[in-house]
Amino acid sequence: MQWIAPTEKDTATDTLEKRLWSAANQLWAGAGLKQSDYSEPILGLIFLRFAEVRFSARRAELEKAGASARRGSKVDDPTAYHAEGVLFLASGARFAELLQLPEGTDIGKALNEAMKVIERDNPQMAGVLPKGYQVFDSRLLSNLLKTLSTIPADLEGDAFGKIYEYFLGTFAMSEGQKGGEFFTPTSIVRFLVEVLEPFHGRILDPACGSGGMFVQSARFVSAHKRNPSAELSIHGQERVDGNVRLARMNLAVHGLEGEIKHGNTYYEDLHSTVGRFDFVCANPPFNVSQVDKERLSAEVGTGRRYPFGLPRTDNANYLWIQDFYSALNDQGRAGFVMANSASDARASEQDIRQKLIEARAVDVMVAVGPNMFYTVTLPCTLWFFDKGKAKTPRADTVLFIDARHIYRQIDRAHRDWTDAQISFMANIVRLYRGEEPDYTLGGEEAKAKLLEVFAAQPSPQPSPNGRGGFDFSGLVERARQLRKNQTPAEEVLWEILRNRQFHDLKFRRQHQIGEYIVDLYCHEHNLVIEADGDVHDADHQKKHDKKRDAYLSSIGMTVLRFRNEDILNNTDSVLRGIASALPSPLGRRAGDEGKSAIAYRDVAGLCKAATLAEIEAQGWSLNPGRYVGVAPGEAVSDEDFKTQLGTWNEELETLNAQARELEQTIAANVAEILEA
Repeated sequence: MQWIAPTEKDTATDTLEKRLWSAANQLWAGAGLKQSDYSEPILGLIFLRFAEVRFSARRAELEKAGASARRGSKVDDPTAYHAEGVLFLASGARFAELLQLPEGTDIGKALNEAMKVIERDNPQMAGVLPKGYQVFDSRLLSNLLKTLSTIPADLEGDAFGKIYEYFLGTFAMSEGQKGGEFFTPTSIVRFLVEVLEPFHGRILDPACGSGGMFVQSARFVSAHKRNPSAELSIHGQERVDGNVRLARMNLAVHGLEGEIKHGNTYYEDLHSTVGRFDFVCANPPFNVSQVDKERLSAEVGTGRRYPFGLPRTDNANYLWIQDFYSALNDQGRAGFVMANSASDARASEQDIRQKLIEARAVDVMVAVGPNMFYTVTLPCTLWFFDKGKAKTPRADTVLFIDARHIYRQIDRAHRDWTDAQISFMANIVRLYRGEEPDYTLGGEEAKAKLLEVFAAQPSPQPSPNGRGGFDFSGLVERARQLRKNQTPAEEVLWEILRNRQFHDLKFRRQHQIGEYIVDLYCHEHNLVIEADGDVHDADHQKKHDKKRDAYLSSIGMTVLRFRNEDILNNTDSVLRGIASALPSPLGRRAGDEGKSAIAYRDVAGLCKAATLAEIEAQGWSLNPGRYVGVAPGEAVSDEDFKTQLGTWNEELETLNAQARELEQTIAANVAEILEA
């Protein structure tokens, strides 16, 4: 399928970030400096401006509160700022004061001191901020401060984060290969996040660069009306020390905190990752050679980082892939960027890939066209794992999407995806999973495209056992068995809903939301279920329940309450009640029967849900091109041929390397025999 979005008009003054970039770039160019010389210092100044805006707002709150407080004002107490996730800025470390320094002041020295003071008063920023400003001319720094002071203090939402991200991405584009070490293009990251849906939990990026995966995950949570600081626990690791600083600044400028550690992921598992994470999102370096596998031998085996063994080839791709797999808990999801060659790699890498597929962990594979990255023009593949899918109807299938002809051309050498294109592709995955489309990103354009491609199918007629065609009989029978053993009502409901048994929905029990603990919670549909006993009939408990339900409703939750005796004796009715609270088609209301509903289907040239038998017949290949095919009326393009030729060439190089290694081994063995 081909969908090439119109190129955006390049008007240098149409956004605040572009105006700032243009002004700052003129200043640096006039001083004869290269972008690589000033990227970190200017990002530090943007950070300082952002920090002061948040500091000033919090200071105003404390001054107002201090006027009526008996214990005096906390306006100069750093802990009063830290409690609200705000950095404390002592006098001399504030952007406004630095802006007003008199002519003749050594501004470079003043900026260095300001950064040191911020790190002193805010331990989470220790060793993060740039301090090399003394090498720059004071007049240049003064003009730059004036330029950045034009950023309005009343910017709403994540505007400061977007400015920081724009500068980060533009620096990355200009620095080529080096830029690719710290920045993954935003549209790629947004698509990864849309498919993962990291609403709540622990998220890991063991090759985190400047932290873009975390930022976009937080944006996803915010777009769905939740607080990312409360919902996400962020964990990252990065080999390059400078990138660690960029990542921690990036998190701070977006109002986030996380554990970002400096270390080589191949040899240092600093977060003790195995089985700990709900989500992994990453863009690791491709085709890295000369990793010392002897140092990894203790990490091989069930319950360790490399459960399927070490690849014999001198290539780290399948080390990364297993790192991501092993870090997930039993319901965890991963999304990551990988070299095309990994999808078809032979020998020991094929053996590992086969084991991953047979473990029912590989969920979705997406082929991405060329020019989407700043570092290389070659295409790549996006992999998605879902350990929870093994107990779902899609356990024995993998979804393949060919997105090579879906893009927007930014300039001659670069492409990206629009919001509508990202949403369209992510919603293909949602349809495949049996979930409702989500148009929070992409809006009506994405919806129209999805309806255009996936013709409406008649909705299933309701079965005798439940609405929307879902058969509750198996779950009801299990509940009957539990009742015979006098299982409490809450345990009965948990046994029915756990492990995605109920229409592939993930429920958590005894889950914390704000200050409350709810009995059962489904994050995919903001659904809370409470099992109520006789204690809930008391007046004081009714008041408490009413207050709690009002709070949960105010943050977008749907609250269902069922009596314990109904759960035990009328389980079928309870399950119907849960289903009716969910979006269609599962929760189709009475009168909705017969209405058309959008549903997944294979589309030639775009997507194919291939069975494990089909994948085995293709030599356990995970290359989407082998399954999706070409749409009727379309011919194989020159670009497709070049892509395939590039893949074959990569495979040939790998085989040649293996042949040379085998040749050396044979020669050494023969020499040893002759010398004996």
